[in-house]
Amino acid sequence: MFITNTEEIHGKNITICKGVVSGSTVRAKHAGRDIMASIKNIFGGELAGYTELLSESRDEAMSRMKQQAKQMGANAIVNVRFSTSSVAAGAAEIYVYGTAVVVE
Repeated sequence: MFITNTEEIHGKNITICKGVVSGSTVRAKHAGRDIMASIKNIFGGELAGYTELLSESRDEAMSRMKQQAKQMGANAIVNVRFSTSSVAAGAAEIYVYGTAVVVE
């Protein structure tokens, strides 16, 4: 499946627009990551545990969006965007959305 943040896919012709698709996941930090983040906040540096958590969350949200597009009969998703929001103390949502299309 082609996935892009542009409105078109170079060299491909969009023949059918299937509609908006999205995927999301809500993740919470756990005590181990929180302790390490507290230490890093004192000394500085990348919060690798959180970086990994966000990467896994993006992958899961993307997978859910692709699955929805496949169910609609699409073979590409254009104009993809990501959004992040705080849902509760220590929990965040990763939301991804785009337009499912058929290209040839």
